[in-house]
Formats: sequence, C-alpha cells, structure tokens
Amino acid sequence: MVPSTLSSSFSETSSATAVIVPNSPLALKVSFRHLTQDVLAFQKQLAQLGIPSGDAVSIALPNSYEFIVSFLATSFQRAIAAPLNPAYKQSEFEFYIEDLSSAVVILPKGAYEEHGPAIKAARKYNAGIAECYLDGASVILDVKEQGKLAQRQSQPLARARPEDVALVLHTSGTTGRPKAVPLTHRNLTTTMHNIRNTYELTPQDRTYLVMPLFHVHGLLAGFLAPLSAGGSVIVPERFSARTFWVDFLEHKANWYTAVPTIHQILLKNPAPSPKPNIRFIRSCSSPLSPKTFHELEETYAAPVLEAYAMTEAAHQMCSNQLPHRGKRKPGSVGIGHGVEVQILDDAGNEVPRGREGEICIRGDNVTQGYLNNDKANKEAFTKGGFFRTGDQGMKDDDGYVVITGRIKELINRGGEKISPIELDHIIAGNPEVAEAVTFAIPSELYGQEVGVAVVLKGDRSITEQGITDFVVSRTAIFKKPQRVWILKEIPKTATGKIQRRKVAESLLARDEPRARL
Repeated sequence: MVPSTLSSSFSETSSATAVIVPNSPLALKVSFRHLTQDVLAFQKQLAQLGIPSGDAVSIALPNSYEFIVSFLATSFQRAIAAPLNPAYKQSEFEFYIEDLSSAVVILPKGAYEEHGPAIKAARKYNAGIAECYLDGASVILDVKEQGKLAQRQSQPLARARPEDVALVLHTSGTTGRPKAVPLTHRNLTTTMHNIRNTYELTPQDRTYLVMPLFHVHGLLAGFLAPLSAGGSVIVPERFSARTFWVDFLEHKANWYTAVPTIHQILLKNPAPSPKPNIRFIRSCSSPLSPKTFHELEETYAAPVLEAYAMTEAAHQMCSNQLPHRGKRKPGSVGIGHGVEVQILDDAGNEVPRGREGEICIRGDNVTQGYLNNDKANKEAFTKGGFFRTGDQGMKDDDGYVVITGRIKELINRGGEKISPIELDHIIAGNPEVAEAVTFAIPSELYGQEVGVAVVLKGDRSITEQGITDFVVSRTAIFKKPQRVWILKEIPKTATGKIQRRKVAESLLARDEPRARL
C-alpha cells in the first residue's frame, strides 16, 4: 500500500529533501520528515471532518505543496482521492462530483470568495467546500461550507490497505461519457515499483515535474515513483519554458518526464548553458516522433526513453531501456516492465512477432474494472484476464512494442488500413513542419480518406500540395492525404495530448458552412 511503500523515505528522522517548490513566496524546500508530519496533521483534519474509508475527496488544486499533502493524506485515511483539473467548467465539475458522490471539494485559498464553477457544482450536490493553503509551516484545511459533512461524526485515523481504492481518475471521454477508473494502493505501488526499476531511481535522483498532478502521468511517474525511491521532486505550479532550465539547473535536477508537446516547446527555446548533467529524458502519454527523439538527444546530450502508459494501468506499461540495460528505439515504446504484454487477434489468440493485433496487458498495476459500468468491463477484458488497451500494434524481433494507432482511429480506405501515427512521423520529418496530426475524413468512394493538419515552423511556407507531394514521395499512394489543413496551432488537452477525432470534427465542422454555399 502507499503508506508502507513510502515509509522508508518518509522516515520521521529523514532530513533529506523530498519536495522543492521554486519561486514560491516561502521558497519551500521540504524534508521527508516535515512532509510526514504535514501529511499526518492533514489526515487528522480529514478524520475530524468525518471522512471515513471509501469517501471521495475531490482535489481541485494546481500543482503545489498543498496538492501533495492533501492527496497523500486522503489516500492514507483510506479515502479516495479524486484530483480534478482546476480549469474545468461548471458542467465538468458537476459531472465528476456527482459521479463519485464527493464528500468534499478542496480548493485553493481565495476560491470561495470568487464563487467560481467548482463552488456552484459542489453546492448543487451538497458536497462540503474547503480551502487548502499554507499558513506559516502548516497546511490548513479551512471548511467554508459543510454540506453533507454536517451530519458526520469524527472518524479515527485509518491505515490504508492494499485493496483500498486510493485514486479515481476518469478517462478522457472522447467518444461519450467518461469512465471512472478506480486504482487501488496495490495498483499504485506496483507502478511505483515498476518505474523505479525501469529507470533505476535512487535517493540521488531529482526530477523536475512539468505534468499536472491531476493526471496519472504527473502523479505516478513525475511524483510518487521518484519520491518512493527517496529522491526529490521539484514542483513548479505550472510548466514554463522560460523558467524550466533556470529551475532545473538551480535545483540540480537530473531527469524529467513529459509529453512530446512539452519536449517540442523546449526545443524551440535556447538550450541551457551550461548543459545540465541529464541522466535521461522520459517521454510518454502521446507518440514521440523519431525526429523529436533525435533532436532531444542531440540538443541535451541525454538518452531519450519513450514509454507507454494508460490510466487503467496506473500509468506505465512499457518503456525503452537505459543505455547500459538495452536498446532504445525511436518509434517504439519499448518492452513491458513488470507487466505482461501480449498482441492478440480478434479471437484472443497471441499473434507472432511482426504481426499486428490489439495490445493487451495483465499485471497488478491494472485496474480491476471501471466503476458502475458492466458493459465497459465486459468489453475491456479478455477471457484470460488481459486488459484490452484499444491500441493496435505489434512486437518486433526484439520484443519491442510498436504502436500503429488506436483501433478506432485507424483510417480504413476501401479496406486498406492506414496508421495515422505512421503518417504523423513521416510528415513531421519534413524540415518545414513543426507538428502534424493525421485522421480519417469521410469519403463516398472509399468510406474514409486521409486528412492531415499541420503547423509550420516559423516563417516556412510549404503549401498543402507540398505536404501531399512529400507524403507521396515516401509512402504508398493509397496513403496520400486528400485534404491538408495548415494551422497556426493544433488543439490539445490540458495534458498536451492531441485527440484525433476532436481535431477532425472541428476542422470538418468548420468546412460545413462553406460546403453548403
């Protein structure tokens, strides 16, 4: 469980640095001993509010020390931490608060006076409302409205068990109602162990956290795993390319993990001088183009390790390896680490290496199933207990996993299956292109054709036809784009992911009025 896994690091006598919050008013540098004390004190506050085992606590805080303490204390109390993006609209807050019947919503200081969307959503479902903030050396939980907590009695301090649900996150919901993913302490600690082993994390490591803590990537790979290894985590409130390397150098970080979008933003800015000693750079949550892979390694003189993860697997499933342990392959997400990975056909049989099928996984890190969704659970697991990722891919001769696309996002042009990820990588290889995303567009003749949206570099001026010709010169003619959009930027989620379907829907919808004229 999380408390016992962290216990060696959270020693009451440990003066080693656990968390650094740069550029904060208090210039926080917190030891493991101090963090332990703050988590226990906050857990007592939750217990006094009447938070028992199984209660959901919605945490709508930015990356901060307050988030860290409230999350850990909630999970230690055997309650369910439910991190939420503070930028959600009222309807989004309402959905997540209602879906988990949250007992209380935790907000930053000053949020109550603003009466923002989270406040209105909490009131609608009678959830308690509390602000969380630092007061000197203490993390305060200031209850503004009790809501359903008014009927509660104080609870004893609890100790979490392996099968307790520690965390609930929701899938992105690109094709309907988001699904609630419960992750137990066992799920989380398994992933923490797997990540520590994959990257050989030790107390000498210090990472710079750029991913949001309301996302499984930031919470598990960027925070819990390094902390459980006894290492330190630098936690700015948000990612900023302007301050990234300043903080990285000042606080002596030696690795970071991020989505490709953040890597690309950093590459557009001047490299740090002197260059820090970076042990490795991790990339996850979205496909990393071989072009960006090579640019990162050349610019920062550090090995780039692409990984593969899902919320349902408590984050990491596969990763490329550290240089002394094995290969790292551009365009591949590596091998399974502490997770069984099989490529299965439609009948659930494993296919030979080199053949495509659905990537399926099994392990103690994987959720037992979605909350209150029997239909989704029946579809998500094979008879052999493997979780179906929905990703199509294959294993190469070395057993490295290559993802060729989401099964529902593959482009089916008259029976020819086209991988959008393959075309993304090809187009991104054009020296005039900064970013590309490929998707299916409807076709009367073929059912679907290839559409692509691109962002150009600087003042480059390649045309739509130029993009099409570039693709044709490098791949089969049936993969030729039938429509190219040149954009100033491609819309992304709060965590930097590109959702192909949403990009396609917005561009096609924009063209509809013109088509009717």
